[in-house]
Amino acid sequence: MKNSLVRTIARNAFIAANYVVLTYATSAISFGPIQVRISEALVLLCFFRKDYIYGLTIGCLIANLFSPYLPWDLIVGTSATFLSCLCICFCRHLFIAGLFPVLFNAFAVGAEIAILDELPFWVITAQVGLGEFIAVCVIGYLLYLLLRKNQRFFEVTGANQNLEFKW
Repeated sequence: MKNSLVRTIARNAFIAANYVVLTYATSAISFGPIQVRISEALVLLCFFRKDYIYGLTIGCLIANLFSPYLPWDLIVGTSATFLSCLCICFCRHLFIAGLFPVLFNAFAVGAEIAILDELPFWVITAQVGLGEFIAVCVIGYLLYLLLRKNQRFFEVTGANQNLEFKW
């Protein structure tokens, strides 16, 4: 029991750290009206293991400390990631699961940026949505399609659901 809890905490800490490092390493394209936050591809890990919602939410929260939209991005951006992860946990199709972060971030972060920068809502929403689509539905989806053939990926991540996932 204790070993399992320690392993869960360690995995989530690793996921959170990777989210923060990926966001910070690509910070030039991770924030703003035109963004492709590569680290968002990690949200698809919730498809394979529900408890990764903690690491991803904490990682997003920490990464948003670098946002030019403080303190709003801490609340809005992190909430969008949390809701995305929550929906991904219960989805059975990987590509459809990837659409949740696109929608949540497009509208929530899009509205946030549109209001704070006084820009047109629909334009910013479309830009954020497109960036999220590229990060999650293109990069993330293709990455997980490649990884699904690697049994070691499932062992390392401790995947316990959707092991034989549909597209």
